[in-house]
Amino acid sequence: MRQEVLTWTEVDRLIDALLPQFRGHFDGMVMITRGGLVPGGIVSEALDIKHILTAAVDFPSDVEAMKLMTLPNFLQFPDNHLLGGRRILVVDDVWGSGRTITAVKSRVEAAGGFPELCVLHYNPTRTLFNKMWPTYYAAITDARIVYPWEIDRGGPEGVLRGEPVAN
Repeated sequence: MRQEVLTWTEVDRLIDALLPQFRGHFDGMVMITRGGLVPGGIVSEALDIKHILTAAVDFPSDVEAMKLMTLPNFLQFPDNHLLGGRRILVVDDVWGSGRTITAVKSRVEAAGGFPELCVLHYNPTRTLFNKMWPTYYAAITDARIVYPWEIDRGGPEGVLRGEPVAN
């Protein structure tokens, strides 16, 4: 799989591409850990969203379990009363298979909230959902994206810790 290593400048450009897409006021935001924390923080600041929540979702990494579309384990999720009746922006870094963000969307809806989905990158070639996609996305890709906040913690194979990234 092709890989792209992004710089902070490229992330800024992606955020700049997202911001004009948003219409109206969001009552809150659910950032999906860990990938949605950085873009969610930037977007919440730009849109002045003060009601910030997090969701931690775990899917089995076992290949056979993934084929069965097993249900996620929600390690952390906001209480229903924090979501009900509210327009909620759900943020993650990338929509690959789409399993995580759609699981969060379903939980927000079940709580009575009105979720809209936001990612920096949408990968339509990997998605498991052919009738669903993010409400907002900055770029379409078929590459494995390595964000600048992933590099210093070791990142995926092939990205060396602390190695400078050229702009």
